[in-house]
Order: sequence, then C-alpha cells, then structure tokens
Amino acid sequence: MASREAVRRTVQSVRPILSVDREEARKRVLNLYKAWYRQIPYIVMDYDIPKSVEQCREKLREEFLKHNNVTDIRVIDMLVIKGQMELKESVEIWKQKGHIMRYWKESQEPKPTDFLSKFLSGQN
Repeated sequence: MASREAVRRTVQSVRPILSVDREEARKRVLNLYKAWYRQIPYIVMDYDIPKSVEQCREKLREEFLKHNNVTDIRVIDMLVIKGQMELKESVEIWKQKGHIMRYWKESQEPKPTDFLSKFLSGQN
C-alpha cells in the first residue's frame, strides 16, 4: 500500500516543461503556427522550392492537424519546442532544399509496384 501511495504522489507531482495548463499550451501552439505562417513566404523565396506559398501553408496546416489529438501538456510542449527548432533552422537557412521538400514526401502517392501500373504511369 505504501508503494502505491508513493507512485500516486509522484504521478501527481510531474513538473510541466513549459506550460502550466492546457490554455497556456494552446497559446504556445497558436503562436508557433502564426510564426510559421508568417515565415512561409520567406522560406519559399530563400530555398527556391517548387511549391507555392498556398501549398506550403496547406502543408503547415496538415502538419499541425496531424497532432490535434494530443492531450498531454508535456507532449504538446515537446512538439512546440521541436517546431520552434525547425522554424529557427529554416529561417536561419541551416537546412538544405531537400530537408524542406521532405515534408511533401509523406503525402505523395506510393509508386506503382506491379507491371501494368508501372506501364500505365509511364515508368520503367
């Protein structure tokens, strides 16, 4: 019984990373989204990627909506920290064009594997 009570106290006293409550975490996520949204035209221009600003903003929205079911505040804070690091790396041009284009790789349709599908799509 004593160990169960110790575990309960430990679980209750987990320290937050950045945010104290869900509202503060939500504000941090929205601020990160706005920062990315504002920087997209400059990122498109600096990296000369073959995507329009609208396509990049749609991809940004898709990336944020991918994590909309996360409820743990600590996980949300970690995702925000990673997003801030990605933004800084993109803005400071520490990335290469391939790193930016990797965001679109996941959402591309898979290449055909059987002979007839390859033939119809014009691949070898």
